[in-house]
Parts: sequence; structure tokens; C-alpha cells
Amino acid sequence: MTAAPRSRTQRRSDTDRRLASEVDIWVASASPDGIPYLVPLSFDWDGETLLLATTDSPTARNLAATRVVRLGLGPTRDVVVIEGDVEVLELDALPRERGDRFAASAGFDPRTLTTTYWWFRVTPRRVQAWREEDELVGRELMRDGRWLA
Repeated sequence: MTAAPRSRTQRRSDTDRRLASEVDIWVASASPDGIPYLVPLSFDWDGETLLLATTDSPTARNLAATRVVRLGLGPTRDVVVIEGDVEVLELDALPRERGDRFAASAGFDPRTLTTTYWWFRVTPRRVQAWREEDELVGRELMRDGRWLA
């Protein structure tokens, strides 16, 4: 038996909790000529932006070239989809505290690795959350970077 559909306010609360507690997120990107790429990456949410880190890879090149991303969090029957704008940063461009926070959340610190990594800061502009068909209506929680609930 399925639970009753959640209100937009409850979905926002559930989304905030998941962003604050989960470690990995699906990162969907595409090359400038449209070749898709999907990979899981660790992330940290500071309440306004998501911070990702990766080395030279198709994902890094795609994010740097297009500056947009789509992220998927959770299982298919309780999903959060985030579309956002991407800022690419050198590892030393962030305040130490923000890098420390990422390392504590993700369980690894890209600043200590010998392979070159970059930070990718994602500012959400659209957020959707739904469980099943009965939650498709009202699934949009953020539009044009503004929370609706």
C-alpha cells in the first residue's frame, strides 16, 4: 500500500534532509556535440549549492564545456531531480573550511590526491521530487532558482 501523496512543503523538507544526509548523486552531462554521460559522484550540500569533485574525465570536460548539469538523487520511486548551473573551480579556489566539509561528507579529500581534481559547484535552478504517479502533480519544488515551498 502506497502512502498518500506528500504536500509540496513535505517534499521540500524531505529533499532538504536527503541533500544534507546522502553522499552520492547521479551526474548526467553531455558533451557540446550532445553525447550523454552518466556517472555517480560524491557531493556536499551547503544549503544553497552542491559541491562535486572529479578528475579529468568525460564528466569534467562536459561540465566545464557546457556549464549545465542534471543530477538524480535517490531510487526511482523516490527521486529528486536537480537541474543546475555549473561553476568550475581549481582546488585551491575554495575556502579551506568548505573543502574540509566536502572531505568529511564525501569520505575523501581530493586536495590530498596526486591526480589533479577540480571542484564543480552546482547552483540549482530547477528541483523536482516525486515518488510515484500520484505525486507527479506538484513535483516542481524550485523554478528559475527560487523555491516554491
